Amino acid sequence: MNIYATTSAHKQLKFDNCIFIHNYALHMHNYLAVPTFQSPLTQTSSALTASVVGARGYAGLELVKFLLAHPLIQLKFVFATSEFQLSDELIDERITGIKCLAESEINNHLTDIVFLATPAEASLKLAPELLKRGAKVIDLSGAFRLKKSDYQKWYAFSHPEPQLLASAHYGLQAYAQKPKGALISNPGCYATAIALALIPLLKHHLIDPKNIVIDAKSGTSGAGRKAQENLLFSEIVGECLPYRVGRHQHIPEIQESIESYSGVSIDPHFTTSLLSTSRGIIAGIYLNAFTTDIKLVEKAYQTEYANYKLVRFSSKISQYASLKKVIGTPYTHISYELVGTKLYVFSCIDNLLKGAASQAVENLNAMMGLPLEFSLIPQVSFSASNTQTKDHEAIL
Repeated sequence: MNIYATTSAHKQLKFDNCIFIHNYALHMHNYLAVPTFQSPLTQTSSALTASVVGARGYAGLELVKFLLAHPLIQLKFVFATSEFQLSDELIDERITGIKCLAESEINNHLTDIVFLATPAEASLKLAPELLKRGAKVIDLSGAFRLKKSDYQKWYAFSHPEPQLLASAHYGLQAYAQKPKGALISNPGCYATAIALALIPLLKHHLIDPKNIVIDAKSGTSGAGRKAQENLLFSEIVGECLPYRVGRHQHIPEIQESIESYSGVSIDPHFTTSLLSTSRGIIAGIYLNAFTTDIKLVEKAYQTEYANYKLVRFSSKISQYASLKKVIGTPYTHISYELVGTKLYVFSCIDNLLKGAASQAVENLNAMMGLPLEFSLIPQVSFSASNTQTKDHEAIL
């Protein structure tokens, strides 16, 4: 079904939108030196259909908001374990016509792309069925993240789909390549913040991989929306409570992703704590550097993220280590200080966005051959006369 009606006004809207996308793609090709880009003009004229399973959860609702704003996606269905209406959660005219259904109805309402914002156990059951029926799946759980580590140890279940696990594409952006298969495993929140901070330093051989201490803290929304006594306001307010010390399921994911993208194995001290705030992650990472020159640290981040617009880095810790400045955005903020050979790094993200929903949209964009940041941050449209711009114009 075409997202646009067949009236002449809507046909013009569709045409203008395609011209905008095409021009944006050409400009990004010139500005970022992207080697190839398949314009939506060469694809089907209809929008891809999408659905979100687990749409009533915190990450699921954020994902719904992003998909509503994506010009090449038609969000058709949302699913949840209990009866709900999007109108109870969102005040947005664009939700009109989106059907809210029970999860038992998923197979009867298939879309081109299905996002699973579900617990790992639920994703394990749903993903194989959806893939067999021809859907592409982006899974936000930990069900398909670990290639080498023991699922029984870290997730308390033996993995029932070893072949699917082996073929799943781990989508850490900006390091993941365009996926070849139909299943993308979206990275975890802690793993995302920490890997993006450490990979450049390890790739450029600036730190001792044998001496890494990570102290990461998260808001309560990372635990999900279900009612739990230990997450009551009276229990967490005024606290900073360590939990799963040395046992958090993101430990092996951090190790595997860092080794995959940097070629270096690490075995860090890793603690996680619960902040008395609803969202956001700040990871303090303490390292022994092989240099006393902070410019080399900055150069490593510049080199790795030169063509990736969703990482911001600076030595201004007081600004870039602020949760208030990153919450509500799809960015990762990395800040650092070097004192002698002691390197202090802080990585901050919104756990519901870069740690879940917005990174899922990045992976959707990668799947479609679009710039990763497409539809996630403000953009300026271009006419055919200025697509050859080479300077740093305000395109985002």
